[in-house]
Amino acid sequence: MDEIIEQLLHLCTTSSTLMAVYDAEDRLRYANPAFRSAYFIDPDEAPLWPDLMRRNFTLGRGTVIRTVDFDGWLRSTQSRRGKIGYRAFETDLVDGRWLWMTETMQKNGWMLCIASDITTLRAEGRSVRQDRDQAIKASQTDELTGIANRRFVMARIDDMLAGVRSGDIGCLAVFDIDNFKLINDKHGHDAGDLVLRDFAHRLHQYVRRTDCFGRVGGEEFVLVMPGTTQQDAIELIERMLTTIRFSRPLTASPDFGYTCSAGIAACLETDSAPDLYRRADQALYAAKLSGRDRVRAA
Repeated sequence: MDEIIEQLLHLCTTSSTLMAVYDAEDRLRYANPAFRSAYFIDPDEAPLWPDLMRRNFTLGRGTVIRTVDFDGWLRSTQSRRGKIGYRAFETDLVDGRWLWMTETMQKNGWMLCIASDITTLRAEGRSVRQDRDQAIKASQTDELTGIANRRFVMARIDDMLAGVRSGDIGCLAVFDIDNFKLINDKHGHDAGDLVLRDFAHRLHQYVRRTDCFGRVGGEEFVLVMPGTTQQDAIELIERMLTTIRFSRPLTASPDFGYTCSAGIAACLETDSAPDLYRRADQALYAAKLSGRDRVRAA
């Protein structure tokens, strides 16, 4: 067995194929020389993926990121990164290389990334495939906030429940911004849109890579939390609600603040997605009735 491991390590070290492993916090835990060279990572470095992407974007190297709003691109990408068991896509590097990248997820949140250089392959259909990838991204993203949309997040609920039926655990949280109609009526719909974006952006910083956070309509948002106990979910949501209490998103009204309420439901083996969502929504209703700006569990 030791000899096999040594041979595997030797192959990884000498291969031109890019290989990397990220942990559940999205920190790089292993990368072979080919991967480190392509993304400008020192041999002793173990950066978080968002930090690595931000650094390379700022320095104009690594992955080609076609945007002027890096934070918006990051939120959109993180909303999909690591949310399904396997994902494959094409990506360009600033140095002109063209990679076929795969991401394989483990239940514990660790991710294996493998990228092959396909620069020399026939490129007639390259723009078509890139357009296809952009269309897929758009179909999974909420246009206003940049996070996952209803279609994508509801599919992740189904994935979580499939795991629960195999012995895993999980929770679903439903959020609703308090008195949102009054915000629109008093400050206007443009201000309402700013509040929605602020809400999504502030909560997104707490979303773990194995979670999925999305907007499902209006001022309602959902957080899918596989592998999470109800108590851990409550503690996470409490931190989120505290962050929202201190937000002041309207520069024209510096004293304006807002709150939100949340309902949580732990998955049952017998749950369907509508069952789970209904219990979380009932808990949200209980949070509203008890005074808003709080979380309640089904």
